[in-house]
Amino acid sequence: MLMSTVSFTVMNLLVKYLVGFSAYQLVFFRSIGTLFFTMPFLIHHKISILGNQKKLLVLRGLAGVTSMGLFFMSVEYLKIGSAVSLRYLSPIFATILAVIFLREKVKNIQWLFFLLAFTGVLIIKGFDTEISSFGLLLIVFSALFSGFVYVLINKIGLRDHPVVIVNYFMWIATVLGGVLSVFNWKKTPEGMEWALLLSLGIFGYFGQLFMTKAFQSQVTNKVVSLKYMEVIFTMIAGIFLFGDKYPLLSVLGTLMVITGLILNMFYKSK
Repeated sequence: MLMSTVSFTVMNLLVKYLVGFSAYQLVFFRSIGTLFFTMPFLIHHKISILGNQKKLLVLRGLAGVTSMGLFFMSVEYLKIGSAVSLRYLSPIFATILAVIFLREKVKNIQWLFFLLAFTGVLIIKGFDTEISSFGLLLIVFSALFSGFVYVLINKIGLRDHPVVIVNYFMWIATVLGGVLSVFNWKKTPEGMEWALLLSLGIFGYFGQLFMTKAFQSQVTNKVVSLKYMEVIFTMIAGIFLFGDKYPLLSVLGTLMVITGLILNMFYKSK
């Protein structure tokens, strides 16, 4: 899980560093970099690329690329640590959507944990003058669509291979990102920028791979909280690399968001 966290942290920092490119260009390079891993895997193991539940797989891909695109857009307006921490509101939206669409039950104490996380968001917005309202709107909608992804993956279940699900997502992101990039081409990569853009997909892939292996270790309740170290790592790196500054109350709000989500996960695991 720590290896996953480091991989995602590096990807987040690269996104911030490459903010001169349009969000659509970042989506394109992020996804095509991952396809270098998913396609050979499916072909080597003779797994059907088309999958079994095509409609759900396409919906998952569309929700995923929307969430990714909104996240990349938000980084232009928010400090990278704030963007990452606020995107982690997705489990709350996932729970609400699961109640609506999957008829799942939520205990009263879980709503209390969610209230703690949302209060943290209000504190971050209220006491960090550098938080852009437009950036906040983008990242909240990114978290909402990420919540849709959780629900759709739950609906897909085990009837499709995990790499098939990721592969659909990456192909849809590559096509949409590529087409939209044509009309929103802000900058042409030069030299090392090509490698940095493609490495978005590499670090994203390994972040996902290591996280999946951690969850498969059958000690989920022990490692899941380490996932939120991504926020801490990203904030610290942002301070040193980009000169980000976080008011004390903003840090407190971030800790409230993380605490509320971790408490909910521990409660669900029991």
